[in-house]
Amino acid sequence: MSKELLIDDFRFTRFSKPALTASGVDGPWVKADTSAAGSPTVQTNGKFMELALTNTNEAQNLCLYMGDVLPYDIDDLVQLDIWAKLSAALAAAVSVALGLASARNDDPDVIAEQALFRIIGNNNLLVESDDGTNNNDDVATGLTLSTTVRRLSISFKEGINTVAGGLSTGGKSNVIFSAENGQGNLRRVAETTRFNLEAYAGGFQPYFQIQKTADAATGTLSIERVRVVYRGHG
Repeated sequence: MSKELLIDDFRFTRFSKPALTASGVDGPWVKADTSAAGSPTVQTNGKFMELALTNTNEAQNLCLYMGDVLPYDIDDLVQLDIWAKLSAALAAAVSVALGLASARNDDPDVIAEQALFRIIGNNNLLVESDDGTNNNDDVATGLTLSTTVRRLSISFKEGINTVAGGLSTGGKSNVIFSAENGQGNLRRVAETTRFNLEAYAGGFQPYFQIQKTADAATGTLSIERVRVVYRGHG
């Protein structure tokens, strides 16, 4: 049976406070919360799902993900689009990761397979990927993410990998990262780097994380919308 194009479009317009384990109340979303004395939050505010650190001087980690259920087979993925923003200038102790991941880890760099936008210690937008064999870390985009909502995109449909003397490949062997610029135009970023995920044949989940080392710094990651386009049986 042939597969059709399907879309999962998540918007956070109703009150939601994801649990630490899946309950079905908030759909597929669950949270991870690493904190001790402070009370950081993962919940909706208006039309955003907000992951908000507190000013308690401690390490904190907040993550919105799908509980390590990996519903999107990499070979069926077409595109992930994220509409997100950050609170004003992030402190050096704060970092953010947004995108696709296999099994979750507090440290995004330890996740075995991933395609992520990163913000580390400032508001500069970076991208990285790993398929367990091919690894690209913290590649600059020349853009920032701050208090204005920007669309971030990861495409598995557009890239072409030309092979000399053989059949060219595309899709997961040349994943394309794009982001809105200051004029609101979506454009490809880090285009001189090939983000190769061809060694991975498993599933992904959307993954959104903000964290800090032991520090009194604060920061909020706000997710307005998540859209996943994939091939499947409707």
